[in-house]
Amino acid sequence: MPTLSDEPNLEATTMRRVSWRLMPFLLLAYLICYIDRVNVGFAALQMNKAVGIDPKTYGLGAGIFFVGYFIFEVPSNLALQRFGARTWIARIMISWGLCSAACALIGGPTSFLVLRFLLGVAEAGFFPGVILYLTYWYPAQYRAIIVGIFMVAIPVAGLVGSPLSGAILYMDGVLGLGGWQWIFIIEAAPAVLLGVAAFAWLTDRPQNACWLTLPQQQWLAARLEAEGRRVPRVSHDSVWRVMSNKYVLIMALVYSGAVGASTSLALWMPQLVKSFGLTNWQTGLLTAVPFGISAVWMILWGRSSDRSGERVWHNALPLAWMVLAMVATFFAIGSLWAMIPLLTLIAAGTYASKGPFWALSSEWLGATAAAAGLAQINALGNLSGFFFNYMIGWIQAETGSFPLAMMPIAVVATIGTVCVLVIGRSQPRTAAIMP
Repeated sequence: MPTLSDEPNLEATTMRRVSWRLMPFLLLAYLICYIDRVNVGFAALQMNKAVGIDPKTYGLGAGIFFVGYFIFEVPSNLALQRFGARTWIARIMISWGLCSAACALIGGPTSFLVLRFLLGVAEAGFFPGVILYLTYWYPAQYRAIIVGIFMVAIPVAGLVGSPLSGAILYMDGVLGLGGWQWIFIIEAAPAVLLGVAAFAWLTDRPQNACWLTLPQQQWLAARLEAEGRRVPRVSHDSVWRVMSNKYVLIMALVYSGAVGASTSLALWMPQLVKSFGLTNWQTGLLTAVPFGISAVWMILWGRSSDRSGERVWHNALPLAWMVLAMVATFFAIGSLWAMIPLLTLIAAGTYASKGPFWALSSEWLGATAAAAGLAQINALGNLSGFFFNYMIGWIQAETGSFPLAMMPIAVVATIGTVCVLVIGRSQPRTAAIMP
């Protein structure tokens, strides 16, 4: 067994090896996941006219993804806990890749709605499953930065996917397919390939990790077991009691504002930017800017939370400046160069809050409650994506105002900001990571 003097070095080498083994793969998987979820935003630039989809139907289809996602989220996470992360994550990735590719077969409003729903069903459980999986490998003090690094895939998906999707649109007519169809086919293939690779690359628990030394396995298992003995706020064994727990429901409300903002940006920003008279390629490049800046800020904000051990204000402040930026878009109508900085602030706010948010949520949930609790928070939070996207489509169709369409999200985010401050008043700081 390692001595006390060896422990700091053992901890550093263990966590470094865990991170290099798991995080590049999981980050790439989530990057592809999010591109496949939101690439319909760019496909819509051609698809809507080609198959007859109006703004209201597009908003419904963009949002109905989250209905399928919601229904199967908790069962999927419980299945991951039962069958093992490696097997279940691989199954999810292969399923969503096939469903995403099938979206090339969309021929009208009905098939659009059906395939978007099925894509949500296929992807359900991936995100909360990975968050749960990370709690098997990372002590609490590392989780905000690690979750932040994992979730940086969301803005990076916009950074990479926007110009890529814009370029693929120029394949219009190749082999008799529309450019929008090529978006779905080309961007779905990596999900299936990575899903197959997951069987060989991922390891369920530290005790099974042949790529860790025995002292590293023992130290990590002992550290996580010691943390598991803490008394959490939510510790019920019953799935239904966890899902109805007040902290779980309040955190789901807090998450709803952030989810509404991030999904609306990904699914509607291409059309907003294109409306200023830009080409598809210009739209892709300019849409990437807010996501690129947000990716950097997301990591810095998560690192700040871990180094200070503070979670609550690191949740609330990004949501607050996100709301202010949404309101300010009313004053940027007609000016692309005023709108882009505000969209960047909105993106930076929603993404910066995510790492500290999931770190706080996982700290409030006990080991027995984590699978159902994390899935319930994510499911209910993402269900807001259905309502918000449908409302955006409806408000856009009736008023033509994107700023007005974002106001329901701003209201929910404001409520969430207040809630996290109120329920977090007595939250102790996590042990900070020394710089």
